[in-house]
Amino acid sequence: MVSLADSQCDRVQRYQQGRSMRTVRSHLPSTPPVLPSSAAVSENLTDSLVDFKLRELASVGAGPSRSANSSAEHEELLEISRGFSDCSSFGSDISGELQRLASFSISEVPRSVVASNVEGFDESGLSTSSESLEYASVEGVEPVVRACVERLRSVSVEAKREAAARIRLLAKHRSDFRSLIGASGAISALVPLLRSTDPAAQENAATALLNLSLEEANKRRIAAAGAIKPLVYALRTGTASAKQNAACALLNISMIEENRATIGACGAIPPLVALLVGESSRGKKDALTTLYKLCSTLRNKERAVSAGAAVPLVGMIAEPDGGTAEKAMVVLGSLAAIPEGREAIVEAGGIPALVEAIEAGPARGREFAVHALVLLCADSTQNRGLLVREGAIPPLVALSQCGSARAKLKAETLLRYLREQRQDMAR
Repeated sequence: MVSLADSQCDRVQRYQQGRSMRTVRSHLPSTPPVLPSSAAVSENLTDSLVDFKLRELASVGAGPSRSANSSAEHEELLEISRGFSDCSSFGSDISGELQRLASFSISEVPRSVVASNVEGFDESGLSTSSESLEYASVEGVEPVVRACVERLRSVSVEAKREAAARIRLLAKHRSDFRSLIGASGAISALVPLLRSTDPAAQENAATALLNLSLEEANKRRIAAAGAIKPLVYALRTGTASAKQNAACALLNISMIEENRATIGACGAIPPLVALLVGESSRGKKDALTTLYKLCSTLRNKERAVSAGAAVPLVGMIAEPDGGTAEKAMVVLGSLAAIPEGREAIVEAGGIPALVEAIEAGPARGREFAVHALVLLCADSTQNRGLLVREGAIPPLVALSQCGSARAKLKAETLLRYLREQRQDMAR
């Protein structure tokens, strides 16, 4: 005899093989997307398999209370945050220099960057090749850094551009170099270049500050130097690489909680949302990671909703690129914590997209999708009706049988919401 759990696990496997219920429903007559309390809801909830599961949940009191204690909620947020980090592209090479330079022929690399790799720095004779820098002493690099800071303060745009490029490369290699540069006054000298009309100078400055921000002490130095607003300017006006690196620099600075409100107030949210609709996969991931961190504050959630983040985030759920859909769903879960966020997500078609992710997405994506759906449906009978109309009950039952521990609990919570709504309708 085939058990219920076995049959549902088989169904999950079929979803992952590409045969989701969404494919079947696409050939059925279309119906209105929103279903208020009506007989149609009751009919959808009378499936014998679903009733079996709902009775089982009722008998054992499965599913966490809607008023879960704060420590449990905190633990869950930590788990989601760790999961988000697992999907992140962020790391010490986030500036993309290695990939970008490797993709160019020598003739395509900016002359200042090539020069800094083969001609050495000023009178010191120090090369910026990886081999030389690996064995260079801090004492040997110190005069080079001083010379670069002097050039950053000169009137020559070319001298500033080349000095920023050299700081950028030095800061990428070693933590002790980043500490030295941070204490040298280079940060305050780099900040004005973020508003430069020279695209290469602006990009070098943004990337240098990104690399410097990898050092903990430099995060505060960068914020104290007044770099947040100029970084937002580079995020709005720079080259593709400048925008991406400015976003990541802001992400690093936002690791200090007190900076998040300032970053949002300086206008970072709209250009980050704009990166979500660009063609660059890396730009999307950088923007998603930064938005996730910034949206830990209520005001930044509101800014993201006002900037129209819901539409591109919902659209990204179906993107096949590794990690992008999962990140988008985590940010959607953050926005779903406020009423205007929930409304925007539903209007953007979030419920059908999230149901599709539960049906056919990877395991990690199903966890993020069901978390967002719980937030969308917790206090909305209308959204629960939408969930039913999208055929979510069978995949939710399957997920409650075969998902991870967290996904099972969330799926059971959603099923309990639907059971409560059915009981209210029967009264």
